[in-house]
Amino acid sequence: MKTPNEATITEQPRPAAVCRRLLAALEATEGRRRKRKRNTAPDALGLAIKRELFEAVIEADPDPDDFEAWLLAYCQRFGLSSGPVRAMALDVLDEYRLALASENLWGWLDRGAPSDDARQ
Repeated sequence: MKTPNEATITEQPRPAAVCRRLLAALEATEGRRRKRKRNTAPDALGLAIKRELFEAVIEADPDPDDFEAWLLAYCQRFGLSSGPVRAMALDVLDEYRLALASENLWGWLDRGAPSDDARQ
């Protein structure tokens, strides 16, 4: 797959492809969380929401042009209790945009997001 900077507008990586790679990177975050000496239950809850969101994006495979609207519709399904989901959806959108803008980040994600934390 071409890096986002090499791709034309029609070849822009789909959100599902980026989220698949971001989901792999989430494993390193989980490794770091387990090593902390404080209560990490709130972290685990946030990571679980983010993991579910990545999985939903991968399954739905929304078009890049419709991704933000898809995220909004996803959050609206949770009604008034959507605060944590909305926060993670904004985070996912930011990470998606950053992956498209940063050749270094995209390369790291494309290599499987290698991290020592994921191996420990």
